[in-house]
Amino acid sequence: MTGRKMILFMLVMALPLISLGQDHIYSQFYNAPIYLNPALTGQFEGDIRFNALYRNQWTGLAGDFSYMSASGDLNLDKINSGVGLIFNRSTEGTAYLVKNNIAASYSYIIGGDDFTLSFGLQAGITNQKLNWDKLVFGDQIDIGTGYIPGSVSGAERPTIDSRFYFDANAGTNFVYGKFMLGVAAHHLNRPDESLSGFQTKLPMRISANVSYKLTLIPDQYDRDGSYLIPSIVAYKQQNVSSYSVGMQYKYAGINAGIWYRGGGNSNGNDAIVFSVIFDIFNRRTNGEKFRLGISHDATTSKINYTNTNGTSEIGIGYEKYFQNSSKGGRANGLRCYDFY
Repeated sequence: MTGRKMILFMLVMALPLISLGQDHIYSQFYNAPIYLNPALTGQFEGDIRFNALYRNQWTGLAGDFSYMSASGDLNLDKINSGVGLIFNRSTEGTAYLVKNNIAASYSYIIGGDDFTLSFGLQAGITNQKLNWDKLVFGDQIDIGTGYIPGSVSGAERPTIDSRFYFDANAGTNFVYGKFMLGVAAHHLNRPDESLSGFQTKLPMRISANVSYKLTLIPDQYDRDGSYLIPSIVAYKQQNVSSYSVGMQYKYAGINAGIWYRGGGNSNGNDAIVFSVIFDIFNRRTNGEKFRLGISHDATTSKINYTNTNGTSEIGIGYEKYFQNSSKGGRANGLRCYDFY
């Protein structure tokens, strides 16, 4: 095994332990709205919505770094609210650090002729599990040949390899005309996620998103319109921060975007991101819409693209009005989905 491959191998084995306590983020944040901000629960054109997003990170490296989020929510217009459920799963390393989270989400929505203001709460249970038998330690690696098959480490096995904890999130989102601003805080209760017996509190994650919808052709019908949508999304969790800044071009049911993701930390996440969204059935009168989103991250950090082969995401979404819904065709263009 060459020195370069040895470094990469040890990096892959160490990354999940290094990243313990830090949340993953999605390039297609707009296709995981409830994950981004609980205040976006029920913020769409329709009565019911489903979203699912899968991220396969650094496919060129050994091990499994995959993340998924799936959610369903209802737009309860009569009581100015949105309710939903979200399931999140992360697998890091050779399937040895796994997190499963399920949470209920609620938002209260205040609307006017030219604005929408929403407040959201989210609460759920997370299980974190470590498969100790799949970990690789230094005394199982030969400097010349790499991992020694069948070797057993002398590292002391922990007494706890699985933990459940309560987790709480909150956020707010404001839409005024063609401008949107959202702020969210995750892990408000800072739960203890330690598997070592020593307290390790999960740091709070703060996120903010800003978007502006620039109309390219005046007096156009929204679904057939042509727009440029610049956006910024920023995250901070303890001493780790990152941001995504980019632009989308939206025409009818097609949306193409380019983003740059960077940050003030050498966490290997810097990338150029290319995305495309297809909205199918977009012209149906009952508001039914099927969404397919695809994106690819071209890594620009020291863990370069040649080593990682980048990161890919695929997202799907579905929304519609219920039969005989009194809201059909009455959208005012002030929901978050109109920006993506």
